[in-house]
Amino acid sequence: MKRRSFVATLLSLSLLVLLTPLSLVGGPPQTAKVEITVSAAISLKNALDDVKQAYAVESPGVSIATNYGASGTLQLQIEQGAPVDVFISAAPKQMDALETKGLLLEGTRKDLLRNEVVLIVPKDSATGISSFQDLTQPSVKQIALGEPTTVPAGQYAKEVLTNLGIYDTVSAKAVLAKDVRQVLTYVETGNVDAGIVYATDALASSKVKVVAQAPENSHTPVLYPVAVIKDSKNPLAAKQFATFLSSRAAAGIFQKYGFSLASR
Repeated sequence: MKRRSFVATLLSLSLLVLLTPLSLVGGPPQTAKVEITVSAAISLKNALDDVKQAYAVESPGVSIATNYGASGTLQLQIEQGAPVDVFISAAPKQMDALETKGLLLEGTRKDLLRNEVVLIVPKDSATGISSFQDLTQPSVKQIALGEPTTVPAGQYAKEVLTNLGIYDTVSAKAVLAKDVRQVLTYVETGNVDAGIVYATDALASSKVKVVAQAPENSHTPVLYPVAVIKDSKNPLAAKQFATFLSSRAAAGIFQKYGFSLASR
């Protein structure tokens, strides 16, 4: 009897081990997702959200968090130690500042995209604005612009208005916004008579219409550089994503949203 009891006990223990979930006995280790943070100009939001989805299919082991805002604000965050892996600016100025301070991973900076500067008004506007020069008319009371020191769209707007010789007059009517999407919102809601944004922002809204495009020689080219941040915790994954941004798949998405390639 004692031998039978001992055998029965062994059989019970063996069965228990077989039925115990692997997770309770230290089963095969699970591979954790690599996480990277991308800080990008807010004008890229719609396009980059789609690019992220495409990249998730190609690289399911990488999780991408996005932080959108004015390029100048994002630049300051990186300078202050924000945990960012990849930065995409709406102008070279902010990327230049980071490069000068040695905050970019060497060899990863590249001009990615181009955009255009346009003048927009509310869809149902009856002000008769059809050119940048019309902004000086007394009937035009308020004009939305990005803050020139931190918002690249504001920087380009200032260049355009200065080259046309009307900046002082227009700036007196300016409502300054924290980023280009806020400029768009001000125009969409009719809180201002007009605003200066990127062509891609105007394309994304059914509540505004483009009345003029800034001449190319009136402002510096609208370039979007990309680079990996030197202090990235996952530099390999960051470089792979930055490379994907120049792929044919990503280019198709960017072009769908009105961007052109910097390498054209």
